[in-house]
Formats: sequence, C-alpha cells, structure tokens
Amino acid sequence: MPKSVDTGALRRNLGLSQREFAARYGVHLATLQAWEQGRRRPDRTARVLLCVIAREPDAVRRALAGAA
Repeated sequence: MPKSVDTGALRRNLGLSQREFAARYGVHLATLQAWEQGRRRPDRTARVLLCVIAREPDAVRRALAGAA
C-alpha cells in the first residue's frame, strides 16, 4: 500500500469536482480539501479506500449505493 495518495490527481482522473467526489465516496468535503491542500494526509484506512477507488471506482460506488 502506498504511504501517500495524490487525492487531487485521483479525483481529476475520475472527472469529478471535489464536491462530487466527496459525495460519491462518503468523504467529508473539508477532509478532501485538506488532503488536496496538504494540510492533512489520509490515514491508513483512507489510503486503502482511495487505492480501491483508483482501481475500481464503479465497484466502490455500487457498494456504497447499497449502504443506507
């Protein structure tokens, strides 16, 4: 697992705004902004999620759509 993830690049590769990415993947918008601005770094659990999103974004979206 990578020690860091470029969340901005990941989000842009998916063609999503910060607000869209945050809503789609259940990340607080302020948290995503802090990651992208370098004020905070994703913890291990968040990095795992981000790695899965990078490889299988539709699978994560489908899995989260089933969670109410």
